[in-house]
Amino acid sequence: MQLTHLNTHGEANMVDVGDKRETRREAVASGRIMMQPETLQLLSDGALPKGDVLATARIAGIQAAKRTHELIPLCHALALSKVAIDFEVDHVEGCIKVSALCKLNGRTGVEMEALTAVSVACLTLYDMCKAVDKEMRIEAVQLESKRGGVRGDYQREPAPIVTGEGSAGEVSLGVRCVSPCVRVKFLAELRERVGQSDVAINLDQLPSRDVAGLKAALAQLDTRFGVLSDQRTLCAINQVMANDTSRVTDEDEVAFFPPVTGG
Repeated sequence: MQLTHLNTHGEANMVDVGDKRETRREAVASGRIMMQPETLQLLSDGALPKGDVLATARIAGIQAAKRTHELIPLCHALALSKVAIDFEVDHVEGCIKVSALCKLNGRTGVEMEALTAVSVACLTLYDMCKAVDKEMRIEAVQLESKRGGVRGDYQREPAPIVTGEGSAGEVSLGVRCVSPCVRVKFLAELRERVGQSDVAINLDQLPSRDVAGLKAALAQLDTRFGVLSDQRTLCAINQVMANDTSRVTDEDEVAFFPPVTGG
């Protein structure tokens, strides 16, 4: 596959799109900014010192999409017909999820505009919140989908998850969860410690159908999951706080996350 932004001499080159026909094009990008629970609560309460955080970040993302050609050297100036920025405040994962939709009728795609919108919206969220939380981090900025153009449509596939279908002592990867099963999420620092964000495990593998049994089954699958035995680790089932004796049923979503700190 040839890179379109390089000419025959291997030099950076702005692609000539003048001969392309105009088509309807759109792209969706996403990302998130992780933050402390206290910061997220202040944001939700509208109590941060710089004011309306989400409204400011939305305008910043829209402005960034419109000016992408001024930031990315080989992008064309585009007459965007629509830019929409959406936010999801996720208290369980401790983050704000950001998505951007860009549309136009034109001769080139809008992937870079959508990605730029998400990136600048996240940066603005950081700027608006940094007075109370400098540990925030921006991550997972990525293209989710695109429509239109000669190269066709694109849709990001779901990330692989552990299915628990491997042999003893082996973790297998896949995207399916054979019922009856439970889906597990590792949030914040736990995600980094286990090196995994999502896991699916068959209920039949649990020695007992409760959180304690789930922890035991996960630890048997992979020693990385032994960190869940730390009594400070918190748990929620379907976004409701739970403990080791809480019952786990088919298709439940169980989240493990570190303790909330601060006063």
